[in-house]
Amino acid sequence: MALQCGIVGLPNVGKSTLFNALTSAKALAANYPFATKEPNLGIITVPDNRLQKLADLVHPQRILPTTIEILDIAGLIKGASKGEGLGNQFLGNIRSVDAIIHVIRCFEDDNVIHVDGHVDPVRDKEIIDYELLLKDLETVEKRLTKAKKDAKGGDKVALRMVDMVTALAQHLEAGKPARSFETEGREDFIQLIKELSLLTSKPVLYVCNVDEESVHEGNDMVRAVQKAIEGENAELIVVSAAIEADIAQMDSVEERIEFLEMMGLEEPGVNRVIQASYKLLDLITYFTVGVKEVRAWTVTKDAPAPKAAAVIHTDFEKGFIRAEVMKYDHFIEFGSEAACRENGKLSVEGKDYKVQDGDIMHFLFNV
Repeated sequence: MALQCGIVGLPNVGKSTLFNALTSAKALAANYPFATKEPNLGIITVPDNRLQKLADLVHPQRILPTTIEILDIAGLIKGASKGEGLGNQFLGNIRSVDAIIHVIRCFEDDNVIHVDGHVDPVRDKEIIDYELLLKDLETVEKRLTKAKKDAKGGDKVALRMVDMVTALAQHLEAGKPARSFETEGREDFIQLIKELSLLTSKPVLYVCNVDEESVHEGNDMVRAVQKAIEGENAELIVVSAAIEADIAQMDSVEERIEFLEMMGLEEPGVNRVIQASYKLLDLITYFTVGVKEVRAWTVTKDAPAPKAAAVIHTDFEKGFIRAEVMKYDHFIEFGSEAACRENGKLSVEGKDYKVQDGDIMHFLFNV
């Protein structure tokens, strides 16, 4: 299954509006809680200027960008960890995604109701943090009960597990997410957190949804969120979902460009959200280049060449012999595969080669 980002947040913060802009889908975006009851799945094109530059040199029959999956999940409310609102459904859906896009409302609008009566972005963030922490604590406490039972006989491995789960529980009880637990050089903890599938272990991108006036420099609400996430090792992006919705409804590229210029924006905010989501999932892009097509492919960072080949077809991995690799910058500089070869800029790599972002690859295989 493809890697997914899940869009989360309280009801009426702009999740579905942003999702619609990201996917050009038509998820219901209504001014009342739980307009999104079933998660909406969108396949989103990853913007990458390198693709067109390669195509300009090769003049292929078609150009194919790479994609990622975005899941729009029903809004969470206080008490979700105990099943309030659509809590159980929300927590089940969020458990299935690989990373989280947390949308936070940072604008005032009397026409858009707030589930808690008034706008407070830091409080809203903490509500979701708290509910996810509670659910993780529940998971960890169950594992601790089992670990203590297994350790009654004095087994060293079981006793070590008690110590590990206890340390993890104490971290969560202090109000800290599992992703901030120190795991460097501690492979046993990395495996434990993965085994428990903790909600707060997932990487997070905070998206502050602002009004049009605040889209360039943010506002006091955004700055409060920035302060609140210090030390979380999380990225924050400012967008106006309303602006993005207007852009998504425009039919022509020219119309979109003109609108962006009028708003003083270099690119749609959704481009930055998509690119940040891609990075959040620890993904990179490699290319295949030919007269039939120029195509971008998604692979996890530091994936070995055979795994990258498998993205095209599993037979490529099974019968992998070697990969011919050119760097994007070299291909642009010399203009063709033949020229790269002539100038010594095409390398032949084996099974241990780790794919780099922007690699242009040709796989040789035998099945």
